[in-house]
Order: sequence, then C-alpha cells, then structure tokens
Amino acid sequence: MTTETSDTSGDNSAEQSGPVAPAPVRPLWLRLFGHDLSAPLFLLLVSLFLFVPGQWTVPPLDRDEPRFTQATKQMLETGNYVDIRFQDQARYKKPVGIYWLQAAAVNASGLGAEAPLWVYRLPSAIGATLCVLLTFWVARAFMGPAGALVAGLFVAMAIILGVEARLAKTDAVLFATILLAQGALARIWLKETPKRHWGLSFVFWTALAAGVLIKGPVAPMVVGFTVVGLMALKRQVAWFKGAVPLFGILWFVLLVSPWFIAIWMATDGAFFQEAIGKDLLGKVGQGQESHGAPPLTHLATMFGVFWPLPGFIFLTLATVWRERASRLVLFCVSWFVPSWIVFELVATKLPHYTMPLLPALALPVAAALVDPQRVQTGRVLRWIGAFLLAFPAVGIAIGAFAGPAFLGDWPSPPGAVICVFAAILALMGARWLVADVPIKAIPPALGAGVCIAIGVWGFVGPALTTIWISPRLLQAISDVPGCQPAHVVTSGFNEPSFIFLQGTGTRIVSAEQAADFLAGKDEGTVTGCRIAVVESRQKEAFLKASAANGLVPQLVSNVDGLNINGGKRQDIGLYLPAHGDNERK
Repeated sequence: MTTETSDTSGDNSAEQSGPVAPAPVRPLWLRLFGHDLSAPLFLLLVSLFLFVPGQWTVPPLDRDEPRFTQATKQMLETGNYVDIRFQDQARYKKPVGIYWLQAAAVNASGLGAEAPLWVYRLPSAIGATLCVLLTFWVARAFMGPAGALVAGLFVAMAIILGVEARLAKTDAVLFATILLAQGALARIWLKETPKRHWGLSFVFWTALAAGVLIKGPVAPMVVGFTVVGLMALKRQVAWFKGAVPLFGILWFVLLVSPWFIAIWMATDGAFFQEAIGKDLLGKVGQGQESHGAPPLTHLATMFGVFWPLPGFIFLTLATVWRERASRLVLFCVSWFVPSWIVFELVATKLPHYTMPLLPALALPVAAALVDPQRVQTGRVLRWIGAFLLAFPAVGIAIGAFAGPAFLGDWPSPPGAVICVFAAILALMGARWLVADVPIKAIPPALGAGVCIAIGVWGFVGPALTTIWISPRLLQAISDVPGCQPAHVVTSGFNEPSFIFLQGTGTRIVSAEQAADFLAGKDEGTVTGCRIAVVESRQKEAFLKASAANGLVPQLVSNVDGLNINGGKRQDIGLYLPAHGDNERK
C-alpha cells in the first residue's frame, strides 16, 4: 500500500526481488474514471444520484431534525444569530455552526424563514457530497487515483451517510470537517519532517475550528486521537511541528472564541452548563433519550450502516494484516481504534456516531482491491463477504413490501420494484465476491446503492403516510373551511415537526390550557380562528375543562397514525368552539 502522492496506480511501490509481475488488468470503469480529473467528477455525479432523491419529498423526521430547523427558523425570524432557541426554550446542546449554515442556505434561496424543508437540508446534502470528495483527497495521500476512487465510492454508498445527507442536522457537515483535517494531517505526517507546512497547517486548524463550531469536541477527539496514535506507533513527535501548533492553536482560538464569548455573555454561562454538564456528560454516563446500549453495539450495527463496505472488508483482511506496518494502515489504525473504543464505551449510542471513522476502514480496503494480485481470501471469508453484501439489500427489498403492509399502507409500486432491482444487483455483486474477483463487485454494489436511494427515499419512504402525522395534521388544519389563518395550540402531540411545519406561534399546552384557549380565556391577544389539537389521551381532560368553561368543542377532523418515536398509535382531534363561538376572519 503505497504512500506516495505522486503514484498514479495505487499499486505497492515497494521494491521486489526477481522478475516484476505484470500489472493487473483493471476493469474498464476503473480505467476510465481512475484518474485525478475524472474520478472527482464521477464521484460528484454518484453523490447526486445517491443523495438527491427524497430531499423534498420526505417530511421532517422527528425529533432531532425539526429541532434544528425550527431553531434556525427562529434565528431568521428574530434576527438573533447568537442565542439558540426552540420556541421560548433554550436549546443549548450543540454550538451554532449548523444553524448558521442552514440560515445561510435559506437566505441564499430568497424564500425567507418559511422556506421548504429541502432548503434547510442543503448544508447536509452538500456536506455529504464533500465527504465523498474529501475521502478521495485523503486517500490520494496514500495511493493512486484508482484506489482513492474506490475509497470515495465506499463512503458515498454507505447507508449512514445517505441518511445523514437527508437530515438537516450536524453530522454530515461534521464528517466533512473531520475529513478535511485528516487529509491535511496525513500529508503533514507523511512528510516526516519538522519543517513548517503553513498551507496544510492552515487547513488543519481551520477544519478543527469548524468542527468545534458544528458539534463541539467530537472533531478534536477523533483528530487528536489520530495524532496521539501516530506518535505512539511510530515513536516520533517531531513531525507534528509541521502543523505549526503554536500558530495553529492561536488561529483556532481566534475562530471559535467570538461566538463562545457572545453566548457566554448572552446566557450567563447557561449554554456551557447545558451543553457540557448535561448533554455531553449525560451521554457519556447514561443513555440519553432511551438511546443507551451496551458495548459492541456499534460493531453490530456497522454491518448495516456501513453497507456495502463490510462485505469487502472480509476479503481484504489478510492483505491488510500482512501490510500492517505500512504508513496507510498505521494512519488508519490511529484514526479508527481509539475513537471506536470511546464510542463503544459511551453509554449513549446512535448509528451515526461512528460515521467519521468509516474512511479509516475504506482506505486500506480500497488500496487492496485495486491490486487483485495481493488479495488472497479463503472460501469461508468470501461467502461471509457475499452474505454481508447481499443480505441488507434483500432485506430492504422485502421491507419495501412488508413495511407498508405492516403499517396499514399500500406499498409504493415504483419504490418496491426499484428495491427489488437493488437486491438483484447486490446478489450479482455477491457472486463476484464468491468468485474472488471483488473489484468486479463494486459496479453492481453501486447500482444497488443508487436503486436503494431512489426506491427508499424517493418512493417507499414518502408513501408511508401512517408515520407522517405532522404533514397530514397540517393539511387537516388548512382544510378547515373559513379558518385561515388559524391560531393553533396542541396538547398531547408535541412533536417538533408539527411546530416547524405549522409555525413558531404554535403553542404546546396542557389539556386544561387548550380548553381555556378555545374559550378565549387564555392570557394571549389572539384574534381570529382558534383550533385546539388534542391527542386522544388528553381528550377526557380537555372536554372536562371545556365543560367547566361552558363550552362544547366541535370536532372538525381526526388524524391518526403511528408515532415512530416510541411506536405508539395516536388519534388526534381538531376542535373549534361550537355554535359559531369561533370568530373567523
């Protein structure tokens, strides 16, 4: 596994004794696109096919995504770009970076705070695309463009990156900042000289600062562990002088301190108490929001969320082990192992936590695959790899039919058929793994990934109307005759997606407060049409309080469905004051 950036083949450049073996004949697609100009263009095209479907058709996915988008919307509505709030509640869990990026996307669109959701998702989609291109850049520090192209494809196809590309939150952009820092770090380390590298140092520290503004300590942790690992494995520290640490730390502080000082002053230090004392330490010590899981959970989920890479890992294990002393493997071990251990030990576990470690697996696998002569795999490992490649795609195809039926929805015919094609392509790729020609399995795996993206995100997901309660509730409110605009309170259905879609003025209240609102007894100055949204578990208390107010609410509509947060069925009623008591304008 060569570490020469000037290498154009990705083959092992180590000197060999005796006759030199002929270069392997590579597949046509690798010969066409495995170049420094064509590879990034091909990766960009692949990213569009993988990340665009569903951006504007999949509703907001509770609960994290609409919390981010609603906080950004309120920044745009109020003009306050320092404090982070969800309605009147402080939201001090993450720094401000992603909110600024989302606000910039909305402002660039010219659509204002009421811009559709896909505009708020643009930073994540762009961030995911940058992750693919930056993986190519990181890989080019160690191998030729052919191997770097394969590494980029593995990251692009990963299920978890496809998910994060469609969610308006931090993780895709955070991943991009880590990759940018790691690419600069790799080049500084490979030079093995204390000479100052000002350009790379500027990129390295700027990327770290951006990572901190996006999601606090995660980027410094992953990159810092990589630095420490490289120092320990090579027993050398002088090379890090190339990162100009004195200048870099000052530049880093200069970039991150203005907002941190501003938020400290604006909140009297409450941001840090919440973000560090409750959110960060809470995740370390105990599973937050029912997301606790035992160690090795990430290892188990990796076989799904990193698909299709795990299937290829088994075919290259022996090659990577033989070349464990290479600079590529040392760098990837330092990148992967310490941070993975931390993620496994932290009590709170979510599938996207380990996403920044994905390239550390993809790079050595890609370097081995482009030189088939170095890949020697036993039959058992080939069958394991084939199973890991085929099973998730087949499972998704089955789920495209069974999932909607289980929920009580009709399957999306185009989506189900496209997912079947994905399963067929994955089986074709598995056949090449069994035949010990893994490089030929990449095109069908890529085809399967594109089909999954189009089938699941473009058709199957949006057709699951049972779980998309908030959009249907919004439609039911807009269908109330003569009641636009409507002033809405909600009791029992408190999902952030409903607040984002209906508007910042939508109030979350108790059943008694909903009754007072409908009767006009609340302390607000609302005039016009009033609607109370009441979930069935709050209905009895709501009706009792309404009766005490001398009001018999009029049920004008019902929306029911499955709340995916907790898996509970919900039946939600829309109520107006009866007998013409509701003033409509």
